[in-house]
Amino acid sequence: MSATSLAKQAASESSTHSAATVATLAETLRAEARLLEDLVSIMNRQRDAVAHDDIDSLDDTVFSTHRVLVTLGEARRRRRSLNALLGGSDDLSLTALEEFFEGNVPLEIRSAATRLTDTAKVLQREVEINRRVLRIAIEAGDRLVRVLMGAPLSAAISYTPPQNGRAGSSGGVILDRRV
Repeated sequence: MSATSLAKQAASESSTHSAATVATLAETLRAEARLLEDLVSIMNRQRDAVAHDDIDSLDDTVFSTHRVLVTLGEARRRRRSLNALLGGSDDLSLTALEEFFEGNVPLEIRSAATRLTDTAKVLQREVEINRRVLRIAIEAGDRLVRVLMGAPLSAAISYTPPQNGRAGSSGGVILDRRV
């Protein structure tokens, strides 16, 4: 074999490997997008559980979220490995793909990256909605407990002893046992 044919063979193997790596990177990006879509679904189920006072379903969504987040972490590690195989930084962001491919991002990667970015934006919105819903539910539960306990609704939470002389009192909260 001549030096020219060896160079052509090496270039051919290199481009084939790169094509396989590019295809694998696109599939990894799609897998991450599917995981984020799963999280969006879990956020919706979580809101539904709060709306129906379904503690068991709410608990299930917490564990489901944890499982998906662990799997998502593994997918991101895989993407970092593929980024390194392509010759880029292992921490190559989606926006840096354009620079890495010098403006010639393969269509497969571009569409997968766009899907991942769009899904991440949807998830961000869903998480913010759930934060507000859960905050309101916690505040409503706190008000309910205060009403049931006969405590003032606007009392500030404090870890210091009360100043009204009842700090050493052995009486109950609902029943006065001193009588």
